[in-house]
Amino acid sequence: MKFLETSIYWKYWEFMDTLVAAVNDAGLTDRVFDERQLGEALGGTRARRYGLVNRALKKGSLIRLKRGLYVLGDSYRSDPVHPFTIAQALVPGSYISLESALSHHGWIPEAVYSVTSITPERKSLARDIEGIGHFTFSPLAINAYRFMAGIERVRFGHQHAFVAGPLRALMDLVALRKEIWSDLTWLTEGLRIEEEVLCSIEEAQLGALEGVYRHRAPNAFLHSLRQAVRTGLGTQAKDGPQR
Repeated sequence: MKFLETSIYWKYWEFMDTLVAAVNDAGLTDRVFDERQLGEALGGTRARRYGLVNRALKKGSLIRLKRGLYVLGDSYRSDPVHPFTIAQALVPGSYISLESALSHHGWIPEAVYSVTSITPERKSLARDIEGIGHFTFSPLAINAYRFMAGIERVRFGHQHAFVAGPLRALMDLVALRKEIWSDLTWLTEGLRIEEEVLCSIEEAQLGALEGVYRHRAPNAFLHSLRQAVRTGLGTQAKDGPQR
């Protein structure tokens, strides 16, 4: 009986090693990969692949991000998979923005514990993945032909993610929260963006975001911010918005 139990134990580990080794051989160790890529890496019959995947999920060597999307567990990777690339894989066509992008660019000092993205879909989505993190995807009224304005393709380890530049991330936040311009208070005290950072905004960066948003409020905010940068932010902070 003991011999039988030992045989089953080692057979179990043989399954586990097979999956991890196959993923490693396919060059997917530190990447997010889908069902097709995993199937090509494992080969064999459907029943065999099903058994390998289920055992790996139970052991923790394989983590399911959502149906048909996986990463290897922490102990089986050489490098961590960046949460931005996970967010990108969860909702293809989305991009990192809002607080996550502002923190990434060093515009806000606070740590951000949720990966915030803008989605081209019409509905908001939130997803908690145990051991990975919390992800939110928010829709905005953006003109389709300007959806990727101010967005950068950034490399994180072995994969890439689309990340909003800091000004685009700020304006996305303005649009999402429906903020109305009054003066710099919301920027410098609410978000704690340094005035030096705001002073570094270039005219070309502001102009590049014209026509992005379909609603009037974010466009009016962008116009007022543009005027503030032109006339001197210190005057805006002291005397309120220019009329």
